[in-house]
Amino acid sequence: MHDRSIHPNTRIMLEAWKRMNVDPASQEDHTPRANDHPDLITNIFMIQSTDDGAWIFRTAGDGVSQLLGRTLPNHDFLNLWTGPDRSMVSGLLDAVRADGAPGVIRGRGETLTGQRVEVEVTLMPLAQSSVGGSSTRFLGLYQTLGGVPMLKGRPIWRHRVAMLVPPDTRRVEPALKLVASNAI
Repeated sequence: MHDRSIHPNTRIMLEAWKRMNVDPASQEDHTPRANDHPDLITNIFMIQSTDDGAWIFRTAGDGVSQLLGRTLPNHDFLNLWTGPDRSMVSGLLDAVRADGAPGVIRGRGETLTGQRVEVEVTLMPLAQSSVGGSSTRFLGLYQTLGGVPMLKGRPIWRHRVAMLVPPDTRRVEPALKLVASNAI
């Protein structure tokens, strides 16, 4: 997922996820690190699937809870969405789980009084737990794309999907280098 339109915080989280999951032995010092950006911590959450198809918040940072106007643990992530949007988000969650790669939701959050703000939600699969192997956990990043003052301190209650970015599971083909030498 190399879309230049994603939020810089999303890029930081995706790079951190890649380092942890794709190539954990790699120690690339030139990529951004989440702990270098403490403002991210308040916008991070974790969700876990249940046998009945729900995606329960296990933890959520203060920034996410404040934007949504409630403490989130034990609430269903899918309840943030309604109608066809809920079905699309559920499909994205299934794709992230099946492909083992991150996905992004772009949309709009709206207060009960109609104030709107653009939001971006990034979902990254975590390694499977050895306890109860059927559970799947995702690390998430919930952030606004500006316009928070327009909310006038009111919590976001409704979400609408504008764009889904499914997992990018393209395989990197091995590169072949040819070296020719005329030395005898």
